[in-house]
Amino acid sequence: MQEKAGKKMQVKTKMMGTVEVDQNHVINIPDGLFGFEEYTDFALIESQYKPFIWLQSLKEQNLAFLLIDPFIICSDYEADIDDRELLKIGIKDPADVTVMTVVTVPSDGSAVTANLQGPLVINKKNHKCMQAILDGTKWTTKHNILGALKAKEEN
Repeated sequence: MQEKAGKKMQVKTKMMGTVEVDQNHVINIPDGLFGFEEYTDFALIESQYKPFIWLQSLKEQNLAFLLIDPFIICSDYEADIDDRELLKIGIKDPADVTVMTVVTVPSDGSAVTANLQGPLVINKKNHKCMQAILDGTKWTTKHNILGALKAKEEN
């Protein structure tokens, strides 16, 4: 996201109470996320657990997703998305893109995973976002984050 300071707004969050968020960290997902289509406005909020970021709904305080940059956990990650799809959120230049993936933290203590098959693509210029579904079977919806980081350290 662009770091130019802008207007501040109060956002009620699931995990941190009410926090102040710069307007530049608010994104619009015109089609919503899969399964949450009616929620289109979100704030990106730093998590106390680096390198994670919260995607907090502005409409529903109890709706928040943990995100991570997929390139941190998977250096060969590729999100091959059709240019026509990217035009829906105004992306014409790859330099305008930020890619994030949704993290799942199971309550049963099993592996923390990232959905590499359904990345979020954010247009840094207009703050529009979409969730893409990648074709093929190279990337899974349950990529083990700790396992990937451990393997990366060993190489």
